[in-house]
Amino acid sequence: MTTKATRTTDAAKPAGKDPVDAITAQWAEVRPDLDTAPMAVFGRVYRVARAMGDRIDKAYDRFGIARGEFDVLATLRRSGEPYTLSPRQLSATLMLTTGGMTGRLDKLERAGLLSRSPDPHDRRGLRVTLSERGLAIVDEAVVAGLEIQHEALEGLREDQVEQLQELLRLLLAGSTRD
Repeated sequence: MTTKATRTTDAAKPAGKDPVDAITAQWAEVRPDLDTAPMAVFGRVYRVARAMGDRIDKAYDRFGIARGEFDVLATLRRSGEPYTLSPRQLSATLMLTTGGMTGRLDKLERAGLLSRSPDPHDRRGLRVTLSERGLAIVDEAVVAGLEIQHEALEGLREDQVEQLQELLRLLLAGSTRD
């Protein structure tokens, strides 16, 4: 796995022109009155998210899971032993409807990656628990996903990665305001 220590140190070089530059240049030609800086930022954010999502999907595919299913398994794993949450807790964490969550849980349960059982504290409720097989798969899948993410960041210095994290944190905070 790539670590911070193995990142290149000559990453200060400009990346050169990309397709987003071409799009904003076209807008500048036909609408010079527009400030397309936000388009350039979000166009790149979208393209990075799409490209990385596709790469991570391929990595998870070898474990027989999709990204959404990984998210369920990872949420249970991050919850700590005994790796158990209610469907409602999972839905809230993953921002899914209960119907969407039910579909994911059904598939993961059929695959033997988790189980559902009655909640001992609420006879109307259920508890979702990661199986041993699910634990093994999510532990391998998280490493595979992180390897891809580390590779994508190899061209950046550690301070640039930290700066990018902070800038994206600020952008996210600003974009979630109502």
